[in-house]
Amino acid sequence: MASVNLCSWVQSYSIFNQASRSKYSLLPRSLPFNPLMNLSSSTSKTRDFASIPSICSVITKGDAVKEEEEEQQPQNPSFDFKTYMVQKATMINQALDSAVSLREPVKIHEAMRYSLLAGGKRVRPVLCLAACELVGGQESMAMPAACAVEMIHTMSLIHDDLPCMDNDDLRRGKPTNHKVFGEDIAVLAGDALLAFAFEHVAVSTVGVTPGRIVTAIGELAKSIGAEGLVAGQVVDINSEGLTD
Repeated sequence: MASVNLCSWVQSYSIFNQASRSKYSLLPRSLPFNPLMNLSSSTSKTRDFASIPSICSVITKGDAVKEEEEEQQPQNPSFDFKTYMVQKATMINQALDSAVSLREPVKIHEAMRYSLLAGGKRVRPVLCLAACELVGGQESMAMPAACAVEMIHTMSLIHDDLPCMDNDDLRRGKPTNHKVFGEDIAVLAGDALLAFAFEHVAVSTVGVTPGRIVTAIGELAKSIGAEGLVAGQVVDINSEGLTD
């Protein structure tokens, strides 16, 4: 397409189509004009003008060769989704283990780690890292936010398993948090994970402007509040026992 437009432009704006703009148009009409007064010069110019179609042909051919070369270039290897998920989940697990270390008070941190490091596909934090990669960001910048998302998700599971909610005994093939540590510690472990999630984003995020960090915290808080996660849990509770 570009070569055709160039040819049209050259032909449209050549002096053959712009006689009124020629330097000869400035001469008085009484003076005769003989285009063959300088045969050698005219022949040279004629050859130049005659070469215009050839130029267009070369350009067109060059574009075709370029397109053919691009088609022949080796394609990127296919994306291995499973490998990507495993690699990212491994990194996230390491970051979570480091973020929520076993320290005083020991019992509450044991309860937090019990559910946080109990396994899972880590889909939510992986999506967080993938979104960062998609816009050209560095993975290290998004890791605290990714961990925070998983901490909040774990909190929701601990609370969802409580007797006052779904009253589940097993989670990911293991006894639920309240079955191991009691209802009181389970509630507090969930609360602690929720609070620490925001602290982790605010304190551990590096290379991001404070304004962006605050915005991320605001969006995260909104997603789990009365218009997000909590709202969904209310619907779940109110729908219990209902059938279609």
